[in-house]
Amino acid sequence: MTYAEKTAIGRLLHSSLVARDWAALGAMLAENVVWTLPGDNQVSGEIAGRDAVIAHFQKIAAFGVNFKLEHILVSRDNVALGLHNTARRGDALLDEHLATVCLLDGEIIRAIETYLSDVEGMNAFFA
Repeated sequence: MTYAEKTAIGRLLHSSLVARDWAALGAMLAENVVWTLPGDNQVSGEIAGRDAVIAHFQKIAAFGVNFKLEHILVSRDNVALGLHNTARRGDALLDEHLATVCLLDGEIIRAIETYLSDVEGMNAFFA
């Protein structure tokens, strides 16, 4: 797989998320995909399975999170999104930088691991 193809997967993941195009997002995910997120809140933990991962993306999006793409990073085998997520809910403010690392099996995402700049801020926002 070329670096351009991995970059295209990253762009499609981001555009699907921003557009709330859950069908396009699902088409990118392995049936047994696993997503891990740090923290101790209602969106943290390990989410397993395509339908559960899509539902989790929907849950996060329902909080009004803006997913600003800052970078697409590629490795020899995988792709990562550098994002700046922001949202406001009452007095709660979300303002974090994160890396969402996607482990690929060809053009399919088989695992996702998210790294956060502000776990405590995420815990407070998604409490």
